[in-house]
Amino acid sequence: MKRENFGSRLGFLLVSAGCAIGIGNVWKFPYVAGANGGGVFVLFYLLFLVIMGVPVLTMELAVGRASRKSAVLGYRELEPKGSKWHIHGWFCILGCYLLMMYYTTVAGWMLGYFFKFAAGTFSALPADAVDGVFGGMLSNPAEMGGYMALVVLLGFAVCSFGLQGGLERISKWMMLCLLGLIVVLAVHSCLLPGAAEGIRFYLLPDFGRAAEAGLGNVVTAAMNQAFFTLSLGIAAMEIFGSYMTREHTLTGESVRICCLDTFVALMSGMIIFPACFSFGVEPNAGPALIFMTLPKVFANMAGGRLWGTLFFLFMTFASFTTVIAVFENLLASCIDNFGWDRRKAVIFNCIFILLASLPCVLGYNVWSDLHLIGGRDVLDSEDFIVSNLLLPLGSLVYLLFCVSKWGWGFEQYLKEANTGSGMKMPRAFKPYFQFVLPILILVILVQGLV
Repeated sequence: MKRENFGSRLGFLLVSAGCAIGIGNVWKFPYVAGANGGGVFVLFYLLFLVIMGVPVLTMELAVGRASRKSAVLGYRELEPKGSKWHIHGWFCILGCYLLMMYYTTVAGWMLGYFFKFAAGTFSALPADAVDGVFGGMLSNPAEMGGYMALVVLLGFAVCSFGLQGGLERISKWMMLCLLGLIVVLAVHSCLLPGAAEGIRFYLLPDFGRAAEAGLGNVVTAAMNQAFFTLSLGIAAMEIFGSYMTREHTLTGESVRICCLDTFVALMSGMIIFPACFSFGVEPNAGPALIFMTLPKVFANMAGGRLWGTLFFLFMTFASFTTVIAVFENLLASCIDNFGWDRRKAVIFNCIFILLASLPCVLGYNVWSDLHLIGGRDVLDSEDFIVSNLLLPLGSLVYLLFCVSKWGWGFEQYLKEANTGSGMKMPRAFKPYFQFVLPILILVILVQGLV
């Protein structure tokens, strides 16, 4: 069966960026930046994105484009005869399933808050009752399960129409809306009274403030955020390489994806920090920032119901583009490995993800006493396995596969990465890829486990 291609270069860039742009950008990035001294963190983040994120992204895309197949068969196509690199492909698929077992729940939270703001739930609430809305949703398995199921059903409905007719068409529309929304929201935040102080906190490097957080902590937090923002290591990006044409070099396309991803992360901070400073709210409130702190800000703001609705619509788009991109990977894996047609793959995966996502939903209410890895709840345990183990380990495997003589090999990787017009990957980077980059990824892995 002939493999589908993206209908346009814009489609590839927006779908790939949509996969990378997720809750980590728009939720985690601002609060991690806030807790780690603002501007200095942002500087180190951009540095690590260039020296770590871009190279590994080109490698994952290269494996996909050279093989024209999903994870397992992609490795099989390119690995030396008799080697076992393809075993990692099965761990990639496992990682994508695990990611969706909790990501669908968090995407459901975003969707739930969009509906709540649109319905005016927060308009009549006193400030001290805002926190209780999130707690009430977590304690209600039917409500949370309903939003999760809606995300899953809509996601597989989109993917059932195929690459161009479903994923590419919807992702393009959602990403363009997301980029428009984020600019409107950021401009509005920056025009609030007292917003300038928030912008200074966010973007002006203050090494004194970074020293308070511990410069080592700031550097490692920036390294982690830059590395995890692109969801590398579980073939979430490899699949889009398999749908690419050979018109453009992979370095140029990777830089464009990183620029889109970074633009959204930076602009999220431009929404959140000016608004927080304008209303005298702590910008380093951690994960509670989105669901408890910001609703209070919107509730006090002129036209807050509209701005809150638009903000959570933006958050819903950011999470949903990731959901449908990873769903496409799961479908392609079943089609490639088991010879299923798309309809059978959609039905099986939809039922499986619905059932597999229930433990995360129930972990906040019915199973709230259940603690797994290191005393973590269900969601945090699933996230620990994906973020602290499978992503860094998987990235290390892709890196070694592309640069070592026991894998695909540096020359083959470089040839694929530099095919087409655009920015080339210099051959001079080979020693850095072989000896320095693996150590940086190992640092992230060890630190995540500790």
